[in-house]
Amino acid sequence: MHTKTLRELSHALHHKHISSVELTSHYLQRIARFEPELNSFITLNPDAALLAAKAADQAIHAQTHGPLTGIPIVQKDIFCTDGIKTTCGSKMLANFIAPYDATVVEKCHQAGLVMLGKSNMDEFAMGSSNETSFYGSVKNPWDLSRVPGGSSGGSAAIIAARLSPLATATDTGGSIRQPAAFCGISGLKPSYGRVSRFGMIAFASSMDQAGLMANSAEDIALTLQAIAGFDPRDSTSVNQPVPDYLATLNQDLTGKTIGLPKEFFAGLDSDIATLIMDGAKELEKLGARLIEVSLPHVHLSVPVYYVIAPAECSANLARYDGVRFGHRCSDPKDLLDLYQRSRAEGFGAEVKRRIMVGTHVLSAGCYEDYFVKAQRVRRLIANDFHSAFQSVDALLGPTAPGTAFKLGEKAFDPVSMYLSDIYTIATNLAGLPGISIPAGFHKGLPVGLQLTTRNFDEATLLNIAHRYQHVTAWHKAMPEYVA
Repeated sequence: MHTKTLRELSHALHHKHISSVELTSHYLQRIARFEPELNSFITLNPDAALLAAKAADQAIHAQTHGPLTGIPIVQKDIFCTDGIKTTCGSKMLANFIAPYDATVVEKCHQAGLVMLGKSNMDEFAMGSSNETSFYGSVKNPWDLSRVPGGSSGGSAAIIAARLSPLATATDTGGSIRQPAAFCGISGLKPSYGRVSRFGMIAFASSMDQAGLMANSAEDIALTLQAIAGFDPRDSTSVNQPVPDYLATLNQDLTGKTIGLPKEFFAGLDSDIATLIMDGAKELEKLGARLIEVSLPHVHLSVPVYYVIAPAECSANLARYDGVRFGHRCSDPKDLLDLYQRSRAEGFGAEVKRRIMVGTHVLSAGCYEDYFVKAQRVRRLIANDFHSAFQSVDALLGPTAPGTAFKLGEKAFDPVSMYLSDIYTIATNLAGLPGISIPAGFHKGLPVGLQLTTRNFDEATLLNIAHRYQHVTAWHKAMPEYVA
């Protein structure tokens, strides 16, 4: 059952070839078998999952179901879940139980999806390897000695290992697409404002975006239909109509123009560049036209991001002071001691590093020199994309500069770690949608191909990705370890 597509699972459930209880039990058995080595979950929810599956079966029997009713899903542990622990991968929130559901979780419940549990993640979504989690590193199912990427590494490993057909994730600078590439799965970051951020614990508010991971673009399209849309509880949610993503999945690519940003291929490993160009040529065979384009300021994305994101992080994480919720130090001497020790004990090294950088760039003496200048360059980067989309329908390039690296390889080299997101960060700075899909293997490890389109044009993004996956089989490959 774990090798079937979402459409196949939906068909089997709704024609009563299997029950949701049987399907959920199957995935729970796989989790029990493989999870001890992968460490991809923070919280498992087996009893509640089986109860939800039973309710889904009743809805199917009563014919009050939708296309996703009875399908299992895993929520990234950054989404608040009513009555279930939400930790953000941090000691700071190790005891936090939210009193409400995030909008994404709420919409998943309304669609009839069955939550298996909460996935492991880099602490407060800060990391590119899932090694900063208070709950330990996640392992890549393709090679247990390697990272799955981050910050949504737990969700990526879960999908790659076929422990769930669906998982939610978030992306601030590549945290959906980079782990999707490292784990050989499909991962979508929607346009900023397309999916509600209400109940999604904030890292960098102007770039955070909820998204999805699955084994194919078609699976993502079916689920995005359920979670996208305007939410008045989220001030950054955009009141934009949600198209029928499935209706346009199979559209002919004839007449589509796909741009290849020359900056994305300069200095790229030749073997990975060959795989990406092979993917581009497959789209060309399907009728798309390929042209070279330029994004002249994209090389500034990483320094710009690591000014703006820490600045926003320092503001968002100021609320964790040991007073209202989260970790509180024992026996504080006074209020200042409470603040200092609670934060020192609750946050990990990477989170502290970013808070300190962010506080520095927002200080009176540095604000104009760093933060304001970074925002100006951010506008230049967004303008580059806008100019490129005057002549192309989508942009194509690598998702990451390499394949999954060894656990611990970059743990003490923050700059090298930050450069893992060199091809994904610009999309967040511009608020655009992006998807990573499998494009082959390099030395036995998955390589991801990234597509980007105009704001709120996820339909074109999913159409191109699906057409590519219709003529290739990279997305069907499974790690030998979990086959």
